[in-house]
Amino acid sequence: MNTISKKALIGDNVSVGEYTVIRDDVQIGNNVSIGTNVFIDNGARISDNVIIHHGAVISSIPQDMKFKGEDSILQIGEGTIVREYATLNRGTAFSGKTIIGKNCLIMAYAHVAHDCRIGDNVILANVANLGGHVVIDDWAIIGGITGIHQFCKIGKHSILATHSKVVKDVPPFITAGNNPLKYEGLNIIGLKRRGFTGEQITLIGKVYDIIYKSGLNFGDAVKQVEEKIEHTEIVNDIVNFIKSSERGIIRN
Repeated sequence: MNTISKKALIGDNVSVGEYTVIRDDVQIGNNVSIGTNVFIDNGARISDNVIIHHGAVISSIPQDMKFKGEDSILQIGEGTIVREYATLNRGTAFSGKTIIGKNCLIMAYAHVAHDCRIGDNVILANVANLGGHVVIDDWAIIGGITGIHQFCKIGKHSILATHSKVVKDVPPFITAGNNPLKYEGLNIIGLKRRGFTGEQITLIGKVYDIIYKSGLNFGDAVKQVEEKIEHTEIVNDIVNFIKSSERGIIRN
């Protein structure tokens, strides 16, 4: 038996499994599949073609002592898949929302805390756990049993090894692993799969050779990149990420 509020706004062709609970302030798009024993709390905004598996907890209140019951939301983008027992918290007064983009895969037992921003096509493997305010850009892959400290940022097209402990920002287009977490090279396989050319990958490599292998501190290395490397969109993505990092980036 389900408990589905009559106040919830539910689209067409939505299937709901047994023993699922859907609260009042919930909006669900079309062609959504919701498994058994799912809890969807107030503030959930679920787009079309989302699949939510057994036991997931969606838009539950933040695990934050500063949360005082204010209205906030959790957005899940079109085509995203949420696997078993994942827990996704809605936002706090800080930003009012937690955002998960389109076509993401949130695997079993993953946790997305309050006020996180997850881009499109992101994968969180099993038991990946995000603290509050984490930002993950498009196409990033987070390995299983990984913990990401609050306010950390993960750049686009990057990949983190399993069991990673993330306390610094991870720049775009790279692989990161080991303990403590460090730069291990470019995400060459991922970049090729997504259509990056050999010339583009070579250019990314030149940038990171300066950042990580020149012996310069990060500030001076970025200046050298700006002086010596053509200012393409990809180069600017890397430079802007590093210059805007508040926690600092991982080391070599």
